[in-house]
Amino acid sequence: MESKNEVFEYSYSAVQQAEIKKIRAKYITPEEDKMEQLRRLDEGVTRKGTCASLIVGIIGTLLLGLGMSCCMVWAETLFVTGVVIGVVGLSGVCAAYPVYQSVIKKARRKIAPEIIRLTNELLKP
Repeated sequence: MESKNEVFEYSYSAVQQAEIKKIRAKYITPEEDKMEQLRRLDEGVTRKGTCASLIVGIIGTLLLGLGMSCCMVWAETLFVTGVVIGVVGLSGVCAAYPVYQSVIKKARRKIAPEIIRLTNELLKP
């Protein structure tokens, strides 16, 4: 009988394993689960409405400020123009929330089939 002196060596380092996993995670494309996809779709609808209402509200606020400036600084020459610009700006500020609601309603109608499909898949036992 011939004896073989084979040696098995094993070294374990928790820190090294954690570093390997961290590096590996950078190169693996994460798969989006259905719940994350549902959240992302719902958040996208709200984001569109928020952006649209912010744009309308900010433009309205700037016009309102311009109208007030015309009324207060150049009252002799631009008072009536300032009032008109201010009213237009005020209507823009007032329109921001209805714009938000309109954009959200339209986006929800557009994305509803996908949301319903995902929720049906998630609610199945």
